[in-house]
Amino acid sequence: MNLPDKGRDVGELLAEIARMKEADLPVRGGKVTAYVYDTGRPEVHEAAARAYAEMLEVNTLDPTAFPSVVEMERQVVGAVADLLGGGTGIFTSGGTESIMLAVKAARDSRRVEGRPRMVLPVTAHPAFHKAAHYLGVAVDAVPVDPVTFRADAAAVEAAITGDTVLVVVSAPSYPQGVVDPVGRIAGIAAARGVLCHVDACVGGWLLPWLRAAGAEVPPFDLSVPGVTSLSCDLHKFGYSPKGASVVLFADPALRRAAYFASASWPGYTVINATVQSSKSAGPLGGAWATLQALGREGYLELGRATLAAARRLREGVAAIAGLRVLGAPESSLVAFASDEIDVFTLSDEARKRGWFLQPQLSYAGIPANIHITVTGVTLRGVEAMLQVIAESAAAARERGPVRLPEGLVELVAGLDLEALDDAAFGELAASVGVDLNGSGQPEMAVVNAVLDALPADRREAVLIRFLSVIYS
Repeated sequence: MNLPDKGRDVGELLAEIARMKEADLPVRGGKVTAYVYDTGRPEVHEAAARAYAEMLEVNTLDPTAFPSVVEMERQVVGAVADLLGGGTGIFTSGGTESIMLAVKAARDSRRVEGRPRMVLPVTAHPAFHKAAHYLGVAVDAVPVDPVTFRADAAAVEAAITGDTVLVVVSAPSYPQGVVDPVGRIAGIAAARGVLCHVDACVGGWLLPWLRAAGAEVPPFDLSVPGVTSLSCDLHKFGYSPKGASVVLFADPALRRAAYFASASWPGYTVINATVQSSKSAGPLGGAWATLQALGREGYLELGRATLAAARRLREGVAAIAGLRVLGAPESSLVAFASDEIDVFTLSDEARKRGWFLQPQLSYAGIPANIHITVTGVTLRGVEAMLQVIAESAAAARERGPVRLPEGLVELVAGLDLEALDDAAFGELAASVGVDLNGSGQPEMAVVNAVLDALPADRREAVLIRFLSVIYS
């Protein structure tokens, strides 16, 4: 972008934004089954947008300058604590920041002689690996049950060492939507003097309403003995605008360990509850307004609709030849795989039909699959979704699996990525039909097939180069 010499008309700017968004996936209507969460209630989203704008220019850096931030955060965090077993907490920008603070609190409150370590199942969110990378914590990943996909408590116990500062469980884990055995693992951690964090980023504001709607949901929150912290995203099933999350701590002293303060300079006082310093209170306002606009009755109604849609989706997918649902999820996250149909091609076929079904790569013995996040609006279109899945599966079966050029995987696996600049990498991708600088919604089956054939470390290196090229 070239900065204009003179300021432009607001209407012209909005028209240009609309043009740039033409190829975006739709954020309303339920045809995008990841990334966005829709109540199907325009008035709720309108209330959140207006509150977001009202708080947009309020800076949360100094709560003494803007006491509205303190009052609003107390209410939002209090609502989450009331629903999830108590505790005290912090409002953050999202699950990654909530997790980052939980890991920091564990590291700083449980000093060890060696490098601090964290035990987590292979299904735990990559945000824990990111936090470990930033905070100098070693990760000990343990397997999950190959049938239920839940964390293996015995493997967790065996992995704990004298330097372990945190054990992680998920409620639910994102890939298959199942709840780990929180009570058993938290008890093991407590017996060893180790903190236990429950990653309920996706399920914290969902599972209680599903339980109230009749689903069988095991205990998972701060009321479970041994659970010392929990993360819950409000911009997921709380339906708030991005980014809104809460991290709860069972002990106020543990929350204080998540804070950062510095007096080692001659400027203004620096005390931060979050990773960010200056940030808009817009997301906080949006979260507060969403909670208030929906209330308990609204969330219970959404829970009932979500539960019904998830049950119908699981039944419908299981009835499609060649597809099988992975595990028995307690949540509204549904993953399905196939031994007969290329799921990456199926995902591309669904995208042609106007639906985004999220592909997931194989890992740790778990096959490549398709992931669907069922939200409050899904029930209205679940039959249409099942029809699209059936049509896409039939089309993928007819097309057959992705056929990669001979030697391509070996070439990428052995490629010295540091020797390639972004332009050369883009040309390499284009040579196999992947246009990283194109517009619209691209076919991704080839990319996913290549990534799926690579070990995790090579996947990561290639993905970083993809991102670099896209933004170049």
